[in-house]
Amino acid sequence: MHIRATTSDDHDVFVDTLHTAFGRFPESAPDEDGGGVWWAALEMDRCLFALAPEDGRPVGTAGAYGFELTLPGGALAPAAGITAVGVLPTHRRRGVLSALMRHQLAELRERGEFLAVLLASEAPIYGRFGYGPATHTRRLTVRRHEAAFAPGRAPSVAAPGGAGSVEVLRRADCGELLERVYDRYRRAQPGALSRPAHWWARGAGQPPVARTPRLVAVHRDADGVPDGYASYALDGAGTLTVDETIAIDDAVFTELARFLLGHDLVSQVVFRHLPPEHPLRWRLADFRAGRLSDETDWLWVRLLDVPRALTARGWSADGELILDVTDPFLGEHARHLLTVRGGEATCVPTDREPDLSLDVRDLGAVYLGGTAPSTLVRAGHVRAHHPAAPALADALFRAERPPHCLHWF
Repeated sequence: MHIRATTSDDHDVFVDTLHTAFGRFPESAPDEDGGGVWWAALEMDRCLFALAPEDGRPVGTAGAYGFELTLPGGALAPAAGITAVGVLPTHRRRGVLSALMRHQLAELRERGEFLAVLLASEAPIYGRFGYGPATHTRRLTVRRHEAAFAPGRAPSVAAPGGAGSVEVLRRADCGELLERVYDRYRRAQPGALSRPAHWWARGAGQPPVARTPRLVAVHRDADGVPDGYASYALDGAGTLTVDETIAIDDAVFTELARFLLGHDLVSQVVFRHLPPEHPLRWRLADFRAGRLSDETDWLWVRLLDVPRALTARGWSADGELILDVTDPFLGEHARHLLTVRGGEATCVPTDREPDLSLDVRDLGAVYLGGTAPSTLVRAGHVRAHHPAAPALADALFRAERPPHCLHWF
């Protein structure tokens, strides 16, 4: 199977091949400037074709975006956002996908990248290529007539978001504002990805990045500085759906939620993407007024260089952990001594007996702190070599806040 890099001249064939692989037609046409569709953000110098051996025509695709990923501790790391992966139905079960994935991982390493991330269309596919589910998201539906907020029972503390205001704007009129607020948010949220300027300019992705008509509730602090927004639409049946809510703190989120839940002509409000352990449901006077559903994996993480990845993130506890890591897809195996002091880590080769033995996909799953290593021990995926190892690993990998990713790519 021959794999080759694409060029800008391949753009239309690449998009057509990918749609055919998924049995779909493009849902909309690009604007006059070529924007307004998700593939407007494709980086053709980072895309690949798999070519059929019999005639050289494209039968598989894979692409990558250049993102920044926010790590525990606040560090920003370059991450390849894997996308547009597909194989024509006529050429499946022939090793095309494996060839694409192997070539892509080698290319990313040649670029000096040590992290790759993706959103999985099907959960069983990407684990075998070394990716593990690192963030999760879920939907919260709140019945409006039961949406009263309960007073807080803790001693009153002045909340940063409480002295602000909410303004409603049209998506078409506030793109630059949304870009600034999102960028401020993502720099403090583990698991968040950057949205490069050309995404906003080209109207790629999903609302509110896309140019799809939306109303946007913008929160401003007491000085008039935007510090949160909620992108939403109301259908004819009385459901108000919130594409995403971005807030610099819980107080701002609460004020935006209060505004949305007080909207006229609404029977229910659906918050599409909430992180695990989000406090909104607990703010309601009737806990059962908020119904959780559609909990799912979101961002999958793949480590390409274990020592670089482990030393790039911040750490919440001190300690030593010896990790025996296997990478079946790339045929690699190494043992690492992870030493954490004062929130920073070193990671060096060792021949000491391991504390944990794990697959690189499991290391990806725990990397951002959203999954406890002990959970994977209990699931039978990670082997603990002594009873204290799972608790030690949990303490080390725990993040200061649950990781969450909103960006669709």
